Amino acid sequence: MEIVPKAKPPVCKIINYGKFKYELAKKDKIQRKHQHVSVLKELRFHPNTDVHDFDFKARHARKFLSDGHKVKATVVFKGREITYKEKGQVLLSRLVERLDDVSKIDQTPRMEGRSMVMILAPERKKKAERKAAKEKQEGEQ
Repeated sequence: MEIVPKAKPPVCKIINYGKFKYELAKKDKIQRKHQHVSVLKELRFHPNTDVHDFDFKARHARKFLSDGHKVKATVVFKGREITYKEKGQVLLSRLVERLDDVSKIDQTPRMEGRSMVMILAPERKKKAERKAAKEKQEGEQ
C-alpha cells in the first residue's frame, strides 16, 4: 500500500487491506459523529401581528437560538398588505432588539416575493454567561 505517494522516494507499507478499509470507515464514522448539523427554524409573522403573538414567537426564537439553531424570521404579506413593507421592517427590527443578547444578524431583511426574510444566528457565548442571562430572564417572568 502506498502511504505517501508524492514523497521522494514514495513511502510504501505492506498491510492487510481489509483492516485498512475498516480503519478508514471507523475514522469517517467518528468525524460524522462530531459534526454539528445546523438546523434552521422558521417563524412567520404578518405585518399586523399583535403584541402578544409577537412576544410568544420571540420567546420561541430565544429558545431556538439558545439551543444553537438558526432562526429564519419571515413577514408574509397577503393581498394589499404588500404596500406596507415598512411595517415588516419595523417588526423585524423589534425582533432584533428583543434578541440582541443571544443572536446576531446572519442575513439582513430582504424581500423574497411576497415575504420579507431575515436570518438570525446564535451568538457564541460562554456557557456561564448564557446561564446567567437565562436566570435573569426567568426572574423577569
